[in-house]
Amino acid sequence: MKNKVSIREVVATKIIIAILIAGYYWLWSRSDYQPEYRQFSSYWGFLLFLILIVHCFRVRKYKKEYFDEFAEKNLLRCDAICLKVFCLLMVIIAYLGGILGHVNAISTAVMGWLIIGSVIAITILRTMIFLIMDSKGV
Repeated sequence: MKNKVSIREVVATKIIIAILIAGYYWLWSRSDYQPEYRQFSSYWGFLLFLILIVHCFRVRKYKKEYFDEFAEKNLLRCDAICLKVFCLLMVIIAYLGGILGHVNAISTAVMGWLIIGSVIAITILRTMIFLIMDSKGV
């Protein structure tokens, strides 16, 4: 790949990784069992591993060839905002699990999906905030 790597590409790739992780979680958390699920989960895990390796090489190439300090500062601000939002989401999910778990109104599978959903939501939010901040030059 001879193209230059932009920080936007690095940030947006994390959405794909989060969706692949959610799909892998879905394959592992299914309650019914079919013999082909094991093969599907192996293929999905291999695809996830390959995407992570390619992403690692792209990040390494970005760090070597082009380093935008202003975009890096914006990314750090976005990470700080998203960390606070993610912590709030996890506290809400934990309290919901604790309260609703006493009356058997929520299962561990639902808790897992809430966590996976919040991971996907926070990666999308991070990308959107970064793109807005980067385009406006904040």
